Amino acid sequence: MKPISSRMNVLTGEGALTIYLHAKELEREGRSIIHLELGEPDFHPAEPVVAALEKAIRDGKDRYCPMAGVPALKEEIASYLHRTRDIAVLPENVVVAPGCKLSLFFALMTILEPGDEVLWPDPGFPGYASITRGFDGIPVSFGLDEKNKLQPDPDEVAAKITPRTKAIVLNSPCNPTGTVYTDAVQRRIAELAVRHDLYVLSDEIYARIIYGQKYNSMLSYPGMAERTLIIDGFSKSFAMTGWRLGYTVAPPALVPHLVMLAINSYTCTAEFTQHAAIEALRDSSGATPRMVAEFQKRRDQFTADLNQVPGFRCLPPDGAFYAWVNVEETGMTAEEVCRIMLDEAGVAAIPGAAFGDMGKNFVRFSFASSPAILKEAVTRIQKVSVTWQSTLAAK
Repeated sequence: MKPISSRMNVLTGEGALTIYLHAKELEREGRSIIHLELGEPDFHPAEPVVAALEKAIRDGKDRYCPMAGVPALKEEIASYLHRTRDIAVLPENVVVAPGCKLSLFFALMTILEPGDEVLWPDPGFPGYASITRGFDGIPVSFGLDEKNKLQPDPDEVAAKITPRTKAIVLNSPCNPTGTVYTDAVQRRIAELAVRHDLYVLSDEIYARIIYGQKYNSMLSYPGMAERTLIIDGFSKSFAMTGWRLGYTVAPPALVPHLVMLAINSYTCTAEFTQHAAIEALRDSSGATPRMVAEFQKRRDQFTADLNQVPGFRCLPPDGAFYAWVNVEETGMTAEEVCRIMLDEAGVAAIPGAAFGDMGKNFVRFSFASSPAILKEAVTRIQKVSVTWQSTLAAK
């Protein structure tokens, strides 16, 4: 057989999915496993959304539809972004896709030439670096350091910009840290993007899951409308993970290219899910605010409980639903801590190195589970923490 494409050798997987598969194997063996590894809300779409889906199917909304998305949904997305983020978006600049990953994939495919550099946050979603390498680009990380409250350092970003830099990826609230970038940080990075004529891929999938502060989209800063691509979708804020529905808000010059990629790949996104998504955006039942309020209660409880585990240190996140826990004081690697928690306590979490080198001393937990499950998880972790406590005592 002739060899496969060399680009397949540079793509990497996701730590969350790897841990999940191992945890499911243990469950099949009869083990009790608490899943805190996946970023999936334990809620389901609101009843009006399900009703809208059923109606769309009954009404025959199961045909091919416009490649860039159903016009009514694109109009609703524009209205939704104006209402919730105070940004002006034209419906014709929205391209709907089967999931945010595909939106990110096509955005990078559209702008990158071989050798182009993409700055990305470390720790961050592993797809940023993997997809960049897949298009023969060069991922260049900038750190989210605990000493800097897990905020990007604009001076570091500036120092890493070269003539080959093509784009900056930002993710606020951030996966895995839960950091919401400050206005000052984003404003500085926007100024750098304008000065160096860079694209900004603003991953805003967690924008509605934010605690006690105002969200600022990168599109809102001067000079950013012509260079910002917003990546967003329905998985997190509307608990629609399995629906695989995302979208890109792109500068007008890029929209035809994104549509051309749609034509050459998925053709169009399922029509009936798009019609149901209109109801999700309108949120007539107030499901999203209720879900976020519940996540905030869980955040407060879970981070406080985790900070009682010997060797754990966790700052409450500003957004998303992840606890980013420093485990350096356990005296063990994050990988070893995760192995003990899963194999001995039945608690699945992800070693931070899966999100980049800056995460090597951290573990990511998802608190998108009920308070009772989160309490039980910490109780189990407390019991197995004697392993690293005894190790430290022996040193």
